[in-house]
Amino acid sequence: MIEAQTWDQLDARPIPPWYPAAKFGIFIHWGPFSVPAWRTPSDELFGGYAEWYYASVYGNYRNADGDYHARTWGEGFSYRDFAPLLTAERFDPHDWAALFRDAGARYVVLTSKHHDGYCMWPTSNPHKTNWNAGDVGPRRDILGELAGAVRAEGMRMGLYYSMPEWETHRSHRCDGGYFIPEADARKFGIDPDAYPDEVLHAQWKELNERYAPSVIYTDGGEWDLDEEYTRTRELLTWLYEESPNRNEVVVNDRMHVGMPGNHGDYFSTEYCDIEGYGSHQPWEESRGIGKSYGYNQAEAEEDYSTAAELLDLLVSTVGRGGNLLLNIGPKADGTIPEIQRRRLLDIGSWLKANGDAIYDTMPVDLDLPEGAYAVERDGLLYILLTSDGPEALELPQGITRVEDLASGEPIEIEEGCIHPQRNRQLPCAMACTMEGRTLS
Repeated sequence: MIEAQTWDQLDARPIPPWYPAAKFGIFIHWGPFSVPAWRTPSDELFGGYAEWYYASVYGNYRNADGDYHARTWGEGFSYRDFAPLLTAERFDPHDWAALFRDAGARYVVLTSKHHDGYCMWPTSNPHKTNWNAGDVGPRRDILGELAGAVRAEGMRMGLYYSMPEWETHRSHRCDGGYFIPEADARKFGIDPDAYPDEVLHAQWKELNERYAPSVIYTDGGEWDLDEEYTRTRELLTWLYEESPNRNEVVVNDRMHVGMPGNHGDYFSTEYCDIEGYGSHQPWEESRGIGKSYGYNQAEAEEDYSTAAELLDLLVSTVGRGGNLLLNIGPKADGTIPEIQRRRLLDIGSWLKANGDAIYDTMPVDLDLPEGAYAVERDGLLYILLTSDGPEALELPQGITRVEDLASGEPIEIEEGCIHPQRNRQLPCAMACTMEGRTLS
């Protein structure tokens, strides 16, 4: 058995430099929940997540949608009956990868296993027989096919992995009960005492040895799983010392209770007010284009963020030193909804013109008004403005020239102020010259 490093040792590991430089990634929530693809849209955190169908529509946790499942699918239709309907017959990993490339993404993260326990790869784990994409549903290695296509386009591939499983673990959120009906937990659940060794640690090694992900986005452990149960330090020590991806992999902070904000290569937020986050620690904001991560057929166009809103989020995240992991939710047949494709291409078009002010940048501490951010790259200063940021901006001292990054046109400086793109519909980025010197 490997000797686990201390937290001081683990926390001292330098983050691989590719990650804070990447800035923009694509998250993908896909699984059996993509078949019913339904949840009442809600602005409440977790309240509109269609990927929580097992717990929140079919099941008993916050079952605000009443008898929707029985009316739509029938009383005897179980959640596990959705898996054969996850056909993925139109899934083209190369089309997906080309779209993500055109969106300007530098990395991609797929749900390898969500809280329902279904695995999106043909796992060899005996506890997952007939509950993985190789045995039931697509009958394909979804994770492996997408990883190959993503890497062929020059991006890095990562995976999401749920630490707990609804069929196995009880939760304080449910007054000590299960998220799902207890009958399903009794029928399909794994012995909780056996789970860490036989599922969690076994699949941790299987996934890393088979797919060598650059990102591991863990989730759910922070709710109920103690560090003694997950043996997080053992997992990370093996990953950083012995795995094939040890030199480039990054892991977030959701592996056990008390980990968020304290340990991990980077901190992770979701649908969060990011105003309080800064550049003291690598961090990443994730959210869907709509109100859900998994595809939700109940969402109308007004439930989706506009391109300007998503770009504003990217600008304000990067301006504080973070990354944005923007989620898409494919349909059960493997197609990406058209509105989600459009949003990604709109982002890509903006990044093609303004990417120098996003990728490989670090925030600069300048006294700027709300909606304005300063970043630097290779000693060059850039100023980013959100679409609703100031129309007039007083420049910091020493700036002698400003040009619009997209057009290359100079912006006139009037008594130390600029008026960039009045009535602009999208964020703008500007390159600044400072009295013949750089910031480095």
